[in-house]
Amino acid sequence: MNLPNALTIARIFFVPLLVAALVEQNVSVRLFGVTVTNEWLALAIFWIAAATDLLDGYLARRWGQVTTIGTLLDPIADKLLISSALISLVQVNAVPGWMVILVVGREFAISGLRSIAAAEGYTIRASDLGKTKMVAQVTAISFLLVSIRHPEIATLAYWMMWVVVLFAVLSAIGYFRKFWRKVDIRIKTRRRRELLRNERRRKLSAMSQRRPASSGGAAVESPGVGGGLGNVR
Repeated sequence: MNLPNALTIARIFFVPLLVAALVEQNVSVRLFGVTVTNEWLALAIFWIAAATDLLDGYLARRWGQVTTIGTLLDPIADKLLISSALISLVQVNAVPGWMVILVVGREFAISGLRSIAAAEGYTIRASDLGKTKMVAQVTAISFLLVSIRHPEIATLAYWMMWVVVLFAVLSAIGYFRKFWRKVDIRIKTRRRRELLRNERRRKLSAMSQRRPASSGGAAVESPGVGGGLGNVR
């Protein structure tokens, strides 16, 4: 296992730590004489996990260590991190549930589209708007975590979540357009070819069934004609 893949797997293991730090509201850690409450602890875990997202991709490209398992695990780790953070924030009443449903539902929908596209031999790559959405999500979640202890910035965090929802909807529309334009056309073309191929096979099968009957009839008539000529002679 190379370092980029290890960072991706580490990001997955950060998820339960993040959830535990968020939902346990009475947890506090004393470091260097400073008491760190659960919100700041969760923020530190979230930032470390988000940093691994940037680092693993950079190292994989720089060192030429882009692997299949890394390509598959990286988006899964990202979705687990963002979804778990948002769902935990709903539990502590830091963000409206309907916003989280839109964002998380979008992630499931895009994952489904990518799976269908991969089965058809087409890869839907991450768009620039999707990458911007990830940055907006990390920023909004960070402000939401801080707003738990400092309600004065709750309004700012709420409007930042509106930006996340807007990016999520717009990027989802872009992915659906890519899917419909590329994969749907490919599927229709393939099915049309299959129908034409089946039609040709059906015609060939019908022709092959007619040929033995006509050749058999000729074989029966030929002896009769030859016999008639012999009688005339």
